[in-house]
Amino acid sequence: MSAPGTGTPCSEAALAELADAGVATVYEAYGRRGLLDADWTPLTPGWRTAGPARIAYCGQGDNRAVHELMPHVRPGEVLVLTMPEPEPVALFGDLLATQAAACGAAAVLVNAAVRDSADLARLGYGTWTRWRRARGATKSERGSVNVPVEIGGTTVAPGDVVVLDDDGVTAVASSDVEETVLAVRQRIAKEDGLRERWAAGEFSYDAYGLRAADEGGPS
Repeated sequence: MSAPGTGTPCSEAALAELADAGVATVYEAYGRRGLLDADWTPLTPGWRTAGPARIAYCGQGDNRAVHELMPHVRPGEVLVLTMPEPEPVALFGDLLATQAAACGAAAVLVNAAVRDSADLARLGYGTWTRWRRARGATKSERGSVNVPVEIGGTTVAPGDVVVLDDDGVTAVASSDVEETVLAVRQRIAKEDGLRERWAAGEFSYDAYGLRAADEGGPS
């Protein structure tokens, strides 16, 4: 799945596997890379999704770039909306959310505030935000669309796959998606094996050699 201005296309199956695996598993399988390390609030708890990033880099306190972004949005994409310094200004609300739904967005990630949050929570896609606040944005600075941005210590480029759930948000470079899917499968298989062992009564304290190290080491 791709659209003009995005990176390497990735399959629907790959996106589904990453979404099903969830943020923590993808982050670990990707070598603990890609975490957008910030406090995110999902407006619809329990929602899991993944999709290619479609990015608006807004002027400070301004959402004109979000309006410019909307005609570029393609089904299944994750809208990533940010600005130079996150602040509780609403870049996204009901009217923009209606446009995103009509475009088939998979999710919206707002590194700022949203408003009309009850309405957003009822839409057919997920919204993740830093804040919920009624304070509106200006529309005086054009900003940029389809450009790389840095959020929570991670650079997200157009077309990179963004994975979102109740644990937060992580991203996988578009060129690494297929390799990461394989790593995710391996991690899930390993964890399934460990889960069976723990359910049978074995303890990780022993299996990981922690008891032996603690009891055999200096007091």
